[in-house]
Amino acid sequence: MSMKSELKRKSLHMTGLLVPLLYYLFGREITLTLIGLSFFIFVILEPFRVIEDLRDDIKRRLRIYVDEDVIGRVEILERYMDEITRPHERYRVAAHIYFTAASFTVVYFFSEEIAIGAITVATVGDALAAIIGKSFGRHRFKNGKSLEGSLAYFISGLLILWPLVGLPIAVIGSLAGMLAEFYNLPPDDNFSNQLAVATVIYLAGLLIWGI
Repeated sequence: MSMKSELKRKSLHMTGLLVPLLYYLFGREITLTLIGLSFFIFVILEPFRVIEDLRDDIKRRLRIYVDEDVIGRVEILERYMDEITRPHERYRVAAHIYFTAASFTVVYFFSEEIAIGAITVATVGDALAAIIGKSFGRHRFKNGKSLEGSLAYFISGLLILWPLVGLPIAVIGSLAGMLAEFYNLPPDDNFSNQLAVATVIYLAGLLIWGI
């Protein structure tokens, strides 16, 4: 994927920051409701993204009832989504579905500080790791990831978590997220990243502070 496409992908990915913002402003219940609604909509729309014949059939039917300019805008959006979709996602579950499922799980099972921290770290850290890695990565590992990208994830995660959970736990949580992103833990790093950060912060809190 080109740098331009990567930037477009990560700019869309950064909309994930709406989840911790909603939690901070409106609380747990409203956030869970909106995440659940988003997940439902994403799942309903997913077949139209994956199955090209289904998309084409819908557009043919729409042309009967909808102005051609509207169809044009739909096709522009379709090309944009195809451009920022990674090859392995074209015929499997998309990243935003994994991200939404993980966000719901984290908000439901963990405290406010942990949920806000984990989702923010997973969103910002993943974006910076990809952008810094592509732009400045000089020390590459066998899986294609770079030392520079991993450090960008760790440092950003540390700065995000420190005010929320304290420095010792922030170091551990950021390291967990960095490793989850580096090894691309299944089923998808957009799912495993949030869960790794939240779970490790929770367990570290029990061990270090007894909270």
